[in-house]
Amino acid sequence: MEKKKLAVLTGAGVSAESGISTFRDSNGLWENYNVEDVASIEGWHRNPALMLDFYNMRRAQLATVKPNRAHLLIASLEETFDVTVITQNIDNLHERAGSTRIIHLHGELTKVRPEDRCNEADGFSEDSVFDIGYGEIHIGDKGPDGAQLRPHIVWFGEAVPKIEKAIDAVEKADIMLIVGTSLQVYPAAGLYRFAGPDTPIYIIDPKDVPVRDSRITHIRDVATKGMESFKNILNIK
Repeated sequence: MEKKKLAVLTGAGVSAESGISTFRDSNGLWENYNVEDVASIEGWHRNPALMLDFYNMRRAQLATVKPNRAHLLIASLEETFDVTVITQNIDNLHERAGSTRIIHLHGELTKVRPEDRCNEADGFSEDSVFDIGYGEIHIGDKGPDGAQLRPHIVWFGEAVPKIEKAIDAVEKADIMLIVGTSLQVYPAAGLYRFAGPDTPIYIIDPKDVPVRDSRITHIRDVATKGMESFKNILNIK
């Protein structure tokens, strides 16, 4: 019997319980840095050394944390459903938890690329992208074409090339699950709108969610406890 398709959209809240700080809090800072300085293409052009140091620190931090119960429960859903995880997170905790189909909307922290590649000119080809694990890159570290290496991250001011793939997964989903995102960062925040008119949507977040939709069931809890509730609601063992 063919499994039902489940699209899972995750945000910073799913990794917060692993000890990774959420991307941006109410004062506009990320790890005490102005978001514009470390998460925008303008910030890269202004001070690439600062950006490289910032993401070197993020990689070092990622090496010290582990997937939490929410990541593991999301991975376990593959026993029941045909699961596609669409994540706004740049960490690799879904992979480490065992999820096998993951769309990283905002890039991947453990990967780098030459700064002149993977853009509109080459059709956002990832041929030049490679994994450095939890290592560091610095000014002067260059790709095979001689261009400075940069994090394989989608920054503010840049296109989100995998959004069409994410939309396709949501459109085909029989059920949609949203975990740990406040639905305020676009275009990811609008993905739920592409779910079918009869597709149930479950949102796990302890805070109010700024959307009103008859398809939505709001599970008001942190990711780990909310995932347990979700499995209970769907009667998943």
